[in-house]
Amino acid sequence: MNIRLATEAMGTRFELVLHGEDEFFLRAAGEEAIQLIHEQHARLSAFSESSLVWRLNALAAQRPVEVDREVWELLSLCAQVWQLSGGAFDPAIGSLMKRWGFRGQASAGHVDAPHAGFAHVELDAARKSARFHHPEVALDFGAVAKGFALDLAAARLRELGVSLALLHGGTSTSVAIGSPFGQPGWRIRIPGPEPIDLPVTACLSNLALSVSSPSGRTVQVGAETRGHIMDPGTGEPAASGKIAAVAGGSGAATDAWSTALIVLGSRPASMPTGLASACWLSGQSWIIEPPGASVFVI
Repeated sequence: MNIRLATEAMGTRFELVLHGEDEFFLRAAGEEAIQLIHEQHARLSAFSESSLVWRLNALAAQRPVEVDREVWELLSLCAQVWQLSGGAFDPAIGSLMKRWGFRGQASAGHVDAPHAGFAHVELDAARKSARFHHPEVALDFGAVAKGFALDLAAARLRELGVSLALLHGGTSTSVAIGSPFGQPGWRIRIPGPEPIDLPVTACLSNLALSVSSPSGRTVQVGAETRGHIMDPGTGEPAASGKIAAVAGGSGAATDAWSTALIVLGSRPASMPTGLASACWLSGQSWIIEPPGASVFVI
């Protein structure tokens, strides 16, 4: 039987489908996973004064702020993807998001990006602490928090003995546990950009999938409609890519890399080969890499 659970968190709808024979066990396991998602919402929100991210943004420019093991792992992953992507993925763009109107009323349409970026964040592995070396640095985990929460929720389900499940947050990030009976994996349809609806299908078995598109949230700046994915190099919304889908072992990593691909406009040589990507970046067709990747089918 399938048990379905849903909740609202991180500004979106999370849904879980768990398969097994024991309804009460599945429902209890699913409720634990949902509780974990809500805990991450409370800790990683840039809007709540009681969150750890708020505390970091308020204090880290004055002194190092220690974090717990889970947030340290998230910061470490962010630092790795930031470096490998050449700064295309940057979790310290809170000031950019605010100035472009994605965190309230827009102000100036540009900010000196290096002053707002992760280059000014110092991580101390020994103390598990973060320190900001510029007052405008503000962490914003919006591009990675859903995947991180789903990773933790899926890990808890596995610990409890759930062997078949699909979790998603806002349909943009999914984590699959196992494969439906008789199938190679959970199938997820990724539509092409409008008005061209040439879809790609992802087949997930014990994998995560993240799909990024600047059209997901927009603001109106004069006569222009601008997307929410920031290009840290220019300090403006990214203009290179339309849709980027990345599959791999970690929802947080696929979240981060799908964002980076939108900014870069192509897959960099530094992107880990264990991550498969299907991107509509050229404006002409889907590009699936590495060649022969079995996760995506046009």
